[in-house]
Amino acid sequence: MTQAPPTATYFNYLAEGRFMIQRSPSTGEWVFYPRMVAPVGGAIDMEWVEPSGLGTVYATTVKRMKPPTPNVSIAIVELDEGPRMMTHVQGINAEAVKIGMRVRAKIVDGLDGNSILVFEPENAA
Repeated sequence: MTQAPPTATYFNYLAEGRFMIQRSPSTGEWVFYPRMVAPVGGAIDMEWVEPSGLGTVYATTVKRMKPPTPNVSIAIVELDEGPRMMTHVQGINAEAVKIGMRVRAKIVDGLDGNSILVFEPENAA
């Protein structure tokens, strides 16, 4: 049996409405972007687990759009488990996203109709 590429598995989980990332049970290392071998410890015993979905904005910038299209937040979010992800923060103006802001994961439909992971402020309703 052939194993699916890790990126395909990640996007399949998103399509099912599940946010899953990899973790090595032998080293405890959490891994994102999906891969076959853990980048720090070199572990190959990667398993898919559900993280808390909570994190902190580590870096942020604003992609300025031609009006009337709203500006877009581009951010790097550090998950509480450790890995960092490049993403968008939605639910507030792009200019209001700040380093240190607490956020939570949300699966939405991307422009192409495929599921993507974005974040919103942790205290959003």
